[in-house]
Amino acid sequence: MSGSQALTSLCSKSHRYSCSSLFPPSILSSSSNPRRRIPRQIRPSTVRMSSSHPASSSAASSTTSSAIDFLTLCHRLKTTKRAGWIRRGVKGPESIADHMYRMGIMALVASDIPGIDRDRCIKMALVHDIAEAIVGDITPSDGVPKSEKSRMEREALDHMCALLGEPSRAKEIHELWMEYEENSSPEANIVKDFDKVEMILQALEYENEQGHDLEEFFQSTAGKFQTEVGKAWAAEIASRRKKNKH
Repeated sequence: MSGSQALTSLCSKSHRYSCSSLFPPSILSSSSNPRRRIPRQIRPSTVRMSSSHPASSSAASSTTSSAIDFLTLCHRLKTTKRAGWIRRGVKGPESIADHMYRMGIMALVASDIPGIDRDRCIKMALVHDIAEAIVGDITPSDGVPKSEKSRMEREALDHMCALLGEPSRAKEIHELWMEYEENSSPEANIVKDFDKVEMILQALEYENEQGHDLEEFFQSTAGKFQTEVGKAWAAEIASRRKKNKH
């Protein structure tokens, strides 16, 4: 399945939204070049990442308009439900934004760790799934190869950063997202662990509230935590789950 076909298929599912108003037509239909990317004119590479401020009221108005456009697109993060819970029949499942918000809280309340920039962790948690505002919550069950998923999300991120129009902020979001995606820093290691911790904590809560058996979510994260805080929090969740089953 090509990138454009995969995106169209994902967006046509009942729990996703229409993408037609978000992507240029070339992304959603390109039989001659199914891997066509977002047109160059809207890529963030064409946005000058300078420190200069708008010099005129019209420029300021344009920046404000772009910010509201960006925030309106981010609304999709609040309304798109996490696909794994939907597939397991969870009632009233969390949204992508719900997941990212609690990860941000995790970064806020975690004990200080020498050499770790806590503020950067909070920001990274808040943007790590931001591309899902366009592509949705793609899971292994969707049959999209990992490399293709990454490509689709990077295109979506580029589109969103271009839409934002504020060069310094767009650059920061792009860098945070890439750092997380590539797991390229100690902060990314921690936020990757928070991503897994938040998922199993949510799984435990759904088990307690709705009686589901969500063992697969615990199995999928077993042995994959990279940091001491991640391992400690995951162990505490596992301990509470064990007590609940007795």
